[in-house]
Amino acid sequence: MSRRIMLAALAALLAGTAAQAQDIAVTNARLVIGDGSAAIERGTVVVRGGKVVAAGAGVIVPAGLRTIDAEGKWVTPGLVVAVTDLGLVDVGAVDGSNDSGADKAPFSAALDLSTAINPAAQPIAIARAGGVTRAAVAPLGTGSIFAGQGALIDLGADPQPVTRPRAFQYVELGEDGAKLAGGSRIAAHAVLRNALDEAREIAALPLGPRRTDVLLTRRDAAALVPVVTGRQPLYVHVERAADIRMALGLRQEFPALKLVIVGATEGWLVARELAAAGVPVLATPLGDLPASFERLGATQSNVGRMAAAGVKVALGAFFDQPRYAPQFAGNLVALTRVARATGLTWGQAFAAISSGPAEVLGIADQVGTLKSGRAGDVVIWDGDPLEAGSGVVRVFIDGVEQPLTNHQTRLKDRYASPTEGALPKAYDW
Repeated sequence: MSRRIMLAALAALLAGTAAQAQDIAVTNARLVIGDGSAAIERGTVVVRGGKVVAAGAGVIVPAGLRTIDAEGKWVTPGLVVAVTDLGLVDVGAVDGSNDSGADKAPFSAALDLSTAINPAAQPIAIARAGGVTRAAVAPLGTGSIFAGQGALIDLGADPQPVTRPRAFQYVELGEDGAKLAGGSRIAAHAVLRNALDEAREIAALPLGPRRTDVLLTRRDAAALVPVVTGRQPLYVHVERAADIRMALGLRQEFPALKLVIVGATEGWLVARELAAAGVPVLATPLGDLPASFERLGATQSNVGRMAAAGVKVALGAFFDQPRYAPQFAGNLVALTRVARATGLTWGQAFAAISSGPAEVLGIADQVGTLKSGRAGDVVIWDGDPLEAGSGVVRVFIDGVEQPLTNHQTRLKDRYASPTEGALPKAYDW
């Protein structure tokens, strides 16, 4: 009986969420399509049935449609954040609320983190209030170089965040992978190649006996079958130029691999090779200090130089405060005004946190721009989205307006003007 009541309550909640979707038009906007093009003055975007049906200058609003006058404010697609831990962590220092790592688990590649994503986690609400509407959630660590299978989510205030489970496999190489594999990059690459070999053997004989010297559980090896057959992308975290080259070389042995490079602090040193291989990069936004030996070639011009060389590059690895993605993108625009530095144009920079990640994630036909047929993910800002002082006014996901309240806003409201009474006594100054 209690199970039926819970299911009925969940169905009612989902039905209520769907009913909130409204057909709307946002007019008089400084409209950003998100594909790298310049902003459109006095633009209009029309959303019907949760999808964008028209966006641009001179768009005619259908009669009777609810209209929001943006009053000249910036209007953009929702931000797409790639490689983050949203939904896995509530309080990082509290183990009970932190599902980002599983270093004591008997499995690695088989771990499916979509089963642990909590739509009520406060970091999701905080990121949503910062304009983030979609994210690729990646596992952080196991006892192996394989961190498990990441998921794609939307940040809507509803109980169903996962839009694509098991969207990619995540592997650690470089310094972190070396530690996990036994202390050396040599060991990490041996572990990786052996694992892919075992997966290939299972792909050939899925129900057959395995050889006696296997290192992976059958479940882990089976989880890598979509990787070796090219049905699931392999996200490889590397920073050093030499490690990037080694990752690119994997396709000589496993030609079906769909590689995505994550991090790539020294990517600019191998930009031509990345471009020639057609391998996309989800780059750490800005880094100009060699925080480790594998990052000795760090430069703030890294992303700009890769883009100039023809690399399909977007910003990623936002494990700390995904809502700051626009600030990092804005700094890349600022680099165009720094002598001898290489940055991005405004349009390129915004695309690096919208359509760029969507393209790398394989969902550019669904999100990341305000083009016809894309999801109705619309954000209204009170200023230039790439300026640190700008804020979000309204957020729509699939045409549903989202709440912008979260634990931080509630604390701000509570203590902005504290008074004696039910609230704790304010500090005396």
